[in-house]
Formats: sequence, C-alpha cells, structure tokens
Amino acid sequence: MSTTQNQFHRDAERTTADVPRRAFLRKALRGYEVKRDETKATFTDWQKARNVAANIKYDGVNHLDRYLLEFEEKFTARGGKVFWASNSAQAREYILQLARDRGVRSIIKSKAMTSEEIHLNDALESEGYHVVESDLGEFIQQLKHEPPYHFVFPCMHLKRDEISALFEKELGSAPTDSPEELTMIARAFMRRQYIDADMGISGGNFLVAETGMVSITENEGNARLTTGLPRIHVALVGIEKVLPKLSDLALFLPMLATAGTGQHMTCYNSMFGGARQPGETDGPEEFHVVLLDNHRTRLLADAEQRDALGCIRCGACLNVCPIFKNIGGHAYGTTYQGPIGSVITPHFRGLQDWKHLSGASSLCGACTDACPVKIDIHHHLLHNRRNAVDQKPVWWEKIVWFGYVQTMTRPWFLRLANKLAPLAQKLHPLVLGGLFDPVRNWTKTRDFPEVAEESFHDWWAKRKEQSK
Repeated sequence: MSTTQNQFHRDAERTTADVPRRAFLRKALRGYEVKRDETKATFTDWQKARNVAANIKYDGVNHLDRYLLEFEEKFTARGGKVFWASNSAQAREYILQLARDRGVRSIIKSKAMTSEEIHLNDALESEGYHVVESDLGEFIQQLKHEPPYHFVFPCMHLKRDEISALFEKELGSAPTDSPEELTMIARAFMRRQYIDADMGISGGNFLVAETGMVSITENEGNARLTTGLPRIHVALVGIEKVLPKLSDLALFLPMLATAGTGQHMTCYNSMFGGARQPGETDGPEEFHVVLLDNHRTRLLADAEQRDALGCIRCGACLNVCPIFKNIGGHAYGTTYQGPIGSVITPHFRGLQDWKHLSGASSLCGACTDACPVKIDIHHHLLHNRRNAVDQKPVWWEKIVWFGYVQTMTRPWFLRLANKLAPLAQKLHPLVLGGLFDPVRNWTKTRDFPEVAEESFHDWWAKRKEQSK
C-alpha cells in the first residue's frame, strides 16, 4: 500500500470508532436533505434546471481556450492583471513576489479552496507574512492548525464547547456556549485584521467570460471586506470555473445555494470586475486574478471524465454520502473530500497514490442524484478503479479474478467449490488471525455468513424430482 493509503485506513478506522462524533456529524447533516428539497420545489422544474446547468458547464469546460481568453481580455481592459499558473509552485511564487514587491505585511483571506490546494498559507507564513482566514469556519480551523473538514462547512465536526475552549486559549475570550457570542468574539478580532491588511486574497465561485468579472457568493460578508478594504486584491481561481455569459448566473447562483445549504440565495453575491477606477472612492488599488491549472488540463484531456470539471463546489455530494458521514472529511487526506474529491484527486495528485479514494465508496449513487450539474460521480469512481488496475495491475488481484473466472465459467468446478465451501469456512479463524489485513479489518466486527448445506441448484433439482 502507498503511504497515503495507509494513512487513509488509519484515519478512517479512528473516525469510525468515534461513535459520538459520527452521531454528531450525522445529526448536523440530518436536516440538509429536507431543507434542500423544500427549496428545490420552488424551481419550476429542478431536473430541467440541472440539464440546463450541465449543458452550460459542458460548453464552458469544452471551450476553455476561448472563454478564458475572453475573460482575460475584458478583465485587463479595466486595469486588472491576469496570471496563468500552470502549477501550484507558479501560483505561490507569483503571489509571494507580488507581496514582496508591494511591501505587504499583513494578509487577510476569504474562503478559497484553491489556496488550500496549493498550500498558500504555509508558503506565505514561511516568508514571515501574517495571514488570517476571515471565514468563520476557516478561521476556527486555522486556530486549530487543521485543514477544512468540508469545503462548504469547514468546522462542521466541532461542537460549540470545543470552539469556546479554542477561543479561550487562542483569543483570551470568556467561555460561552452561545453561537451568537462565539461569532461576535471572532468578529471583534477580525475587524482589526481587515483594517490592517495590505492584501486580500479570495477564491472565486465563477468567472464570467462575457464581462470579465469574478463572482463570489458567501453568507458572512467577510469576502466583501476581504476584497474591498486592502489595497491589493488577489483572486486565486481554478480555470474550470468559467461561465460563458453573465445571464448564466441567474441559474447558477440560486442553484449553488439550493444544493449547498438549502437556501434560496446565499446572503451576499458580489461581482468584481477590476481595481478602483478613477473617481471611485472604494475598492482595491490593484486587482490580480491567478488562473490555476494545476493538472486540471490533465482531467480535461480525459473525454470520459472531463465533466467532473463542471463541479461548482456546492458540497451536495458530501452531504448525502454515507462514507463521508462515517469517516469524516479529514480521513480523505486531500483538499477536496467526499465523492467528487475521490474522482478528481487522483487526476490532480496521481492515480496510483490516490486510487484508494475511489474504492472508498458504496456506489449507491446518492452523489450523482444530488449533483446539480449532473456529474456522473459514482460511475467516475468505477472509471478510476478500472484505470488504476489497467495502469498498474496488482498480482494477487489478477490471481483472484483468474480463479473467479475459471470457477464461474465451469459448472462442474462451481459445483465442486460449493461442496468444499463448508471446509473452506473452517479456515476463517486463520483469516481473522491476520493472514490478509484488509479481510481482518472487515471481519473484526463482522462474521462471514454460514455456507448453506444445500445449493439452490441441488434443491431445485430435488424438488423437480419429487414433483414427478
């Protein structure tokens, strides 16, 4: 097994053994589907809306070359600057060099999963910059020195008493179990950070090619302060986020809110088209957009799975996934958790090192049903499994499948196997003893079913004989 696979097994086993935490996580997600379905019902035709959204994303993803250039042309015409980052190192270095050249001392960030993807905070802090996450959940996770647990609800696994204890330790606040008071503690700390920051870094939910604008949707208002108060705004956005037209947002903004949190619309929906213009009184002096590839074009080259680039990061597939609800977000060990993360991470970070994520699925299809842009998620997990085996076959798996084929294609051999099955089951304690670790983990809390004394084939033949 790879190092990442071993770590995944250890983390998943530890999380699943934490029954109270699993119950808390399931409770946190219990009302999601009810609220989401109530809001979906306000659409004239939710399934038709999904079809339209999928077609728009298909057009955007399959014509990235045209739409990204159109975005750059319109954005730079208003004084903005675009940097094309092929990989994480280029993106980090551009932002670091910008901070050096502009004499930046303090940086404030709104939620940007792309920054988690390229480990931007670590790079900035290693150079001595003071970096603060302004999203409440991200801020809590930053204080805990942990990555986000969920890419929409970063600290959904924490209880209010744990957050209170964290604030008491890190911010010197008084203990409280009131969510409102906890929010105000963070707010009081954050206000000073907005004022002091020289640079604000954001992500972007959508890039609009037609107008050259970045669309950001949020519930806290922190992104508006992050992008409006510092003198420099940097938006780090994946190249797949492009939409052809401004009118497309009329569908995608309510759809993102509905699928993500069950809201009709998120509280704040902002469009950023450039730096402060002559005669304007607010906004940043400079606006830079970093367009991040980082192996997205590798996924784009895969015609079978490129529709995964249509993901709008609503988190709906995580919210309904039985695996996520049991192993939690941190067990995945990657920026993008859950079903969609298990599809795209092997493309972004290497199939052989991350193929185990595609195996961590019941293939129930709940993720595909929940996806607002109709990504065929659970079939893509199967595609990853197949591709991993084709790329690097496992010798013992080849033996097992060869034996399966020989048995199932030879009736006499299958009958012999059925006769020997009771004897083979007596070897079960040997398996439990640790001959095969994956099997031992499975049987630690389960028993193999008892082999039937008589096969259905034999029973049916006997019944026919008796009926004559």
